[in-house]
Amino acid sequence: MNTIKVLIADDHKMFIQGIRSLLAEEEHIEVVGEAHNGKEALQFLQETLVDVLILDISMPDMDGIEVTEQVVKLHPSVKILGLSMHGEKRFIANMMKKGAHGYVLKNTEKEELVEAIETVNKGESYLSDEASKVLLSTFIMQNRREYLNDTLSEREIGVLKEIANGYTTYQIAERLFITKNTVETHRKNLLLKLKAKNTAELVQIAFKQGIIS
Repeated sequence: MNTIKVLIADDHKMFIQGIRSLLAEEEHIEVVGEAHNGKEALQFLQETLVDVLILDISMPDMDGIEVTEQVVKLHPSVKILGLSMHGEKRFIANMMKKGAHGYVLKNTEKEELVEAIETVNKGESYLSDEASKVLLSTFIMQNRREYLNDTLSEREIGVLKEIANGYTTYQIAERLFITKNTVETHRKNLLLKLKAKNTAELVQIAFKQGIIS
């Protein structure tokens, strides 16, 4: 097996030392350099290309997402593995959209880190279990939101927005130029479709599902 050359970019020296010590026992992985911010990482790559760049997201000067964008453009052969404490969807999705090959969290075990490095080095994608769950739950929520938007009529969504704004049945009828009975019919249908027990829960579900904002 060819040696995988790795560059670690992180603004915490102790963390870099920790990764170095974890990988020191792996004969097929060699840490050839370290960078303490985004600019240093790009400067290093101008002089020495590596196989895998282990890249933190939160760094001074340039964050990991900006660095990813530049590395993909300037050094497309370098595989990028995001390694961060951030497990939120926006960080994971942004890194992957910009061209990172993988994403793991800083609390990952050594075995998973080695597996991630080996996987991205082959040009394949790697997401840690936790990162996968975040993206999967987001995907499910997005599909549910799209389903509900398709299920609800344009008029029902309009009535729902007025309810969320605190307008009474009479006020909604006047604002939308419909009868009070029509408003009440839409309200009942909304309660059924969103499986809400009352108006307060209806509004809560609507915000939570992203139907209204």
